[in-house]
Amino acid sequence: MKQQTTSTAALPFKIGLSRLALIAGTMALGLTGAHAQSAFDTLDKDYKGQVRVSAAQRGQPLNAGGEVAVQGQNFKPGQKVQLLRGTTALSDFTADAEGKIQGKFSLPADAVVGTHPLIVTTESPYFADVVKLKISPKVPLSGEDKFAMKSEKPGSGLYQVAFSKKNNALFVTASSGRPPVKNSELIKLDPQTLSTIAKVTPAEAPAQGERGGGVFAVYGIGVDDANDTVWVTNTRQNTVAVYKQSDLSLVKQFAPGAAEHARDVKVDEKNGKAYVSQVGVPEVAVFDTKTLEKLASIQIQSKVRGERFSPASMDFDPASGKLFVVSLSSNEVAVIDSVAGKVESVFPVKGGLSTIGVAYDAADNRIFVAGQGSDDLLILDAKTGDLLHDVAVGAGALNVTFEPVSKTAYVSARDAGTVTVVDADGKIVANLSVAPFANHVVSDGKGGVYAVNKSLNPEDDKGDRVTLITPAK
Repeated sequence: MKQQTTSTAALPFKIGLSRLALIAGTMALGLTGAHAQSAFDTLDKDYKGQVRVSAAQRGQPLNAGGEVAVQGQNFKPGQKVQLLRGTTALSDFTADAEGKIQGKFSLPADAVVGTHPLIVTTESPYFADVVKLKISPKVPLSGEDKFAMKSEKPGSGLYQVAFSKKNNALFVTASSGRPPVKNSELIKLDPQTLSTIAKVTPAEAPAQGERGGGVFAVYGIGVDDANDTVWVTNTRQNTVAVYKQSDLSLVKQFAPGAAEHARDVKVDEKNGKAYVSQVGVPEVAVFDTKTLEKLASIQIQSKVRGERFSPASMDFDPASGKLFVVSLSSNEVAVIDSVAGKVESVFPVKGGLSTIGVAYDAADNRIFVAGQGSDDLLILDAKTGDLLHDVAVGAGALNVTFEPVSKTAYVSARDAGTVTVVDADGKIVANLSVAPFANHVVSDGKGGVYAVNKSLNPEDDKGDRVTLITPAK
């Protein structure tokens, strides 16, 4: 299809009269001038169109002043597609022979941070849909002189990290590839040098169709120093497994279905229980760490009308026996009395979107929540649930850990590739580069924090690294 060159209308992304200056130039796959829509004409009863708007530069967040890429598919060949913000036309497309559209536009330097709903309309036949454009805050790097950072690359596809204080060992999960995943390792590291001590590949998983079953790939991880074991989640098979800390030999592989879409695992060593979050299922799975049997799950009811609580990250306080669980779908935090096995309270996380990471500060009784959709760290009073601070951090805030010695929270922002250090009063102490794709953070309880990032591609030497962050001497 011959490319057409045209200019498009301005799109406001600012408060007041400010308007977006769009790129005037070539838009691939038949960008046309604004099309007129006949009122109440034929409806598209079989609409399957999908539009994605994101940063034009892969692996980077979308900030004010950045370039936006528009990609769409599953439209009818030759169908007119328009993108608007409110009543202002952003761009017009004509779907190609494969039903695809493509183009770019630029944001103004002072575009407002937040999620902007854009309207997608089609002509001949007509339909209307909504796609969300997220503009993230750009938090500059800072405080590098306050910290020492050391990193090593132990494997590919790193996900989470856990520290054993008793055995002075670090454990990392690694899985890469599309299902059925065949490349996965549980790795044991020296916590000071980050050198690899041992590796193990999980057992073969049951077949899933003609492609086979791959392996019981490992993702989430938690240590049990009372039994010298490591618990991991096998998200693809909806289950968990237990390994020995000493040599990474398999203790027990639970059957598929033991924990639906298992994400995180936390261990209550005193009472001998392992808790597993199940994304999309409003309950936390519970296992006995001594008998290695599954126990009754803990149900969590959302207080948001029409929503289901979807457990993501968790944190456990051994002193009080409280388990903190954040909901990805309803933007809430549940506080569970683990001894009673009951939910104590469910708090809304005001201002948080796609809340996914959680950590607890026992000294000041505060809950730290990472909002992946809102790019922020939200600090709550753990007694009342009141929002104390809302801190803009790197784009795609994913996980958070609380470091008790310095009394600071470390937030891994996946899209920004940073770890932001925030004090209990909501002030940024440092914003450190752990690019690309900062994925997970965990405190060793002694002043150090381990961060894991993921690779941009197989040749990326900066990714798939474990980084030890310590205060500079």
